[in-house]
Amino acid sequence: MVRLLTIVGARPQFVKAAVLSRAVAEEDGVQEDILHTGQHYDAAMSQRFFDELRLPQPKYNLGVGSGSHARQTGAMMVGIEEVLQQGNYDGVVVYGDTNSTLSGALAAAKLRVPVFHVEAGLRSRDMSMPEEQNRILTDHLSSICFAPTPTAMRNLQAEMSCDVHFAGGRGRLLVHSGDVMLDSLQYYLPRCVEQGQEVLQRYGLRQHQYVLCTLHRDFNTDSDIRLRGILQGLRLIAEEHPTADLLLPLHPRTSHAIERLHESDEYRWLHSSPQVRLLDPQSYLSMLCLESYACAVVTDSGGVQKEAFFLQKPCVLLRPTTEWCEIDAEGGSIAADADPGQIARSYSLIVARRLHPTTAFGDGNAARKILRSIIDYLT
Repeated sequence: MVRLLTIVGARPQFVKAAVLSRAVAEEDGVQEDILHTGQHYDAAMSQRFFDELRLPQPKYNLGVGSGSHARQTGAMMVGIEEVLQQGNYDGVVVYGDTNSTLSGALAAAKLRVPVFHVEAGLRSRDMSMPEEQNRILTDHLSSICFAPTPTAMRNLQAEMSCDVHFAGGRGRLLVHSGDVMLDSLQYYLPRCVEQGQEVLQRYGLRQHQYVLCTLHRDFNTDSDIRLRGILQGLRLIAEEHPTADLLLPLHPRTSHAIERLHESDEYRWLHSSPQVRLLDPQSYLSMLCLESYACAVVTDSGGVQKEAFFLQKPCVLLRPTTEWCEIDAEGGSIAADADPGQIARSYSLIVARRLHPTTAFGDGNAARKILRSIIDYLT
């Protein structure tokens, strides 16, 4: 019996873990326990996703919550270490680039438990981003790095030595697996088609006549200058495209940040414009529906950027760089950072683009490839 501990803590990880958990459920001789760090801890950002995705309930929940990077990462490491010392696991699966990812990799590696990193090899080349720091460090600690795209695989081949030895004398493997989020989208999209009209009616939206905007990264929400620049850019989009509505599901961090601007013109516009709809955080399926029927997406989320691309929706990225180079190369997104004029210009330029399917993210069978590689490595 192969015993795996899957570590999750944030919305994108719930989605990715659900894909691999379905594959585990179909495989004899593999047992998976889930540890939730509590990085996203309210029902809208956590339990709702477990229920909707039918992700097995966590065996462990650390309840770490928010805090500085050091406090959050340290608390997670302590809790994960205690679980690993008691659990006799053969390997730890981590996803993406959050503090939960790095904490799981560090705790496991120091206890000589193999680390399997899903979504390895991504690089934005911006070392000021905590996510870039997390993903690079996690890659170097991992026994198997699963690259979702050809670019990610080339990054790993250029940076990572396979001539290293982990516990038991085993080396490192680099595997081009494809992207588990494509697996997920293909699995759930038929349900979105069924629910789509209900979602549009719920929010009074017209199909392909609204822009979906998400904003959550701390370097955008913690800076009043950047936050105001982004809101000014959204206002320019609304003024230049008066027939398009702006739909903003608000992350809790974003809601708190916007309240700091309550005396600003941006705040007054956001709460008074008939084109703007402010929503509570959305479930995974609801977000897929909203992405499916939008005319374009404006976001600082790499995951939303990627889902938009899968759905052939043009995207304006509220960051200076992206780790998803294939999307940039295919013309699926433009990085506009927090510059109001650039945000508006990028939207006007990209909204008319027609995007086409690509095989860069695999064929929708990434989870099976990942699980087979893990089993072969451990047995």
